[in-house]
Amino acid sequence: MNIFIIWVILVIAWNFGFPQASPLEDVIVAIVLSLFSNVLKKYLKI
Repeated sequence: MNIFIIWVILVIAWNFGFPQASPLEDVIVAIVLSLFSNVLKKYLKI
């Protein structure tokens, strides 16, 4: 659950930090952050 919260915070930070980003960029960043969260789960054994 903690990894999901980190992911949501990063997605929100992206959306507020780059409001001019296109919807495609938003989707790409969300996918990259999701992959990052999966890596965190693997290494943190959560």
